[in-house]
Order: sequence, then C-alpha cells, then structure tokens
Amino acid sequence: MSGSFTVDALSIFAPAKLNLYLAVTGRRADGFHDLVSVVSQTDFGDTLRIEPAAGFSLTCDDPAVPADESNLVLKAARAFAAATGWRGGAKFALTKRIPAGAGLGGGSSDAVAALRGLNQLAGEPLGAGELERLAAQLGSDCPLFLQAGPVVLRGRGERIAALPVAAARRLTGRRVLVFKPDFGIATPWAYARLAAAAPASYRPAAEAETRLAAWIAEVQAPAEKLLFNNMEPPAFAKFLALPALLAELRVTFGLQPRMSGSGSACFALLGADTDAVPIVAAVRAAWGGSAFVTEARLT
Repeated sequence: MSGSFTVDALSIFAPAKLNLYLAVTGRRADGFHDLVSVVSQTDFGDTLRIEPAAGFSLTCDDPAVPADESNLVLKAARAFAAATGWRGGAKFALTKRIPAGAGLGGGSSDAVAALRGLNQLAGEPLGAGELERLAAQLGSDCPLFLQAGPVVLRGRGERIAALPVAAARRLTGRRVLVFKPDFGIATPWAYARLAAAAPASYRPAAEAETRLAAWIAEVQAPAEKLLFNNMEPPAFAKFLALPALLAELRVTFGLQPRMSGSGSACFALLGADTDAVPIVAAVRAAWGGSAFVTEARLT
C-alpha cells in the first residue's frame, strides 16, 4: 500500500478508563487471568497529535514517559504498518494527562489513539473488526478503547459486549472523582499477588456473572451498587494509604470509593450536587500535595 496521506494532521483524544466492576475469576493456562468487568471510559484523558512524516517518531510533554520503541504508541504504529503494508509515517506528539501505574489504561488508550489516527491518515484500510484484532495484539485492554459507551469485558479482556442500554444510562454522565497517590502499582505484581492468594482471592465466574446480571436486571439500582474489585485486597495489604483514605471517605462523606483495575488510582462517584472541594481537600490531606486528583464524567 502506498504512503500517500488523506489528511494533513489529526488530534485524537485518548480517554482514561475506570473498572467499575472487576471480578478476576481465575488464572488461565496461558498465564493470563480470566475476568468479568464493567468498564467505562471518561471525558478525561491524553491527547495524541499525529502529523504525516517520513518515519515514526514520538515526543511527549511528560519527560517521565519513554518516547522510544518501548512506548505503546510506536509499537502500535509498527503493528499498523506491518498489518496494512502502509509505507507512510507519522510524527506523534503526546500530551500526557493520565498518570502511569494507575490502572486507568493510559498506555493502552494512547496506543489505540495511534491506531485510529493512522487508519485515518492511510485512508482507512482497516475496518472495525480488523482494528479490534490489531488492538488485541497490543494489550488485553486495548480493544475496549475502540468502543463507545460502557462495556462488559470477559476472557482476558478481549471479549467485549456493550452494556444493555438501560443499564448504561445509569452510568453515562455520572460525575466521578479520580485520585492517585504519588506511587503506582505494576500490573504484573498485582496479578502475581492475587495468584499467590488463590483460590480464595478469585471470585467464581458463575458468582461474578450472577452479581452483574442482578444489577442489570434491577432497573432502579444505582451505579454505586455495581461497584466491586477483588484486586483491592492484595494492593491494600501492601499499600496501606489506599484503604485508609477510602475508609475515611466512606465515613466522612458517605461515598463508596473503589480502586480502578490493579491500581493505584481510586475513584468515587459523586452526586449531581455533591461539593467536591472538601473531598479533594481530604485526599490531599491524606496523600499530600503530590497526589493526582481530577474530576471527570463517565462516557
């Protein structure tokens, strides 16, 4: 395929995601874990600017983010070129807002933004299904960023289904406060700790599905009733600052905060009229001024 371009430059939004419901059900023979999860993207995230160029390169406004071939953006670009035979190139400029080691899917979202942008630059040689298959090769949670609205993930995350419309309405547009301490949690470490505590650490698949189905069927059940994450205990046992703050937010503000994915980012759904200022102050008092805090909405 030629390297001709159909547009001059693109700016692609790369949203953060939240695992509102995460039940890890067991370890697979291939080393991955099976799960049942409800994931929502948010209106907060990174921005990836893509300009046609002779080759692939990446710059980032955050010096802590590697801009070499280890970055998923460049891995996605190489994968796209190999899959399509496209001989073009692109200069990527990443404006980074999603913190690393947070369980918010920042790297995966950036990679999918690169795939989407390159597909547009190249004249859309890949259809939706082909993009999903290519995204799945980059990471288990990459394909979800090609979806619109809340989704249910199964398998190792590659099996994706839209949440029923009525249930999705209970999530979409909800205010959410996202906060993270100044340390991250490596996903491999978190899953290894979960596996070390097996089988008690896993949630049986049938039980996970039953709980999710019950929430979907209970049409008046609020989003708060869905929230669950069985990756919290291993993380909380080592990083005591996490459960300490979440307990304080429950008692003081009546919130139901949770950790997202493997952490270390946490979140709390807010009411339409909830004043977030004292909640933010409590987070910073507990975790210090270096804590990451932002308000967003589920999309």
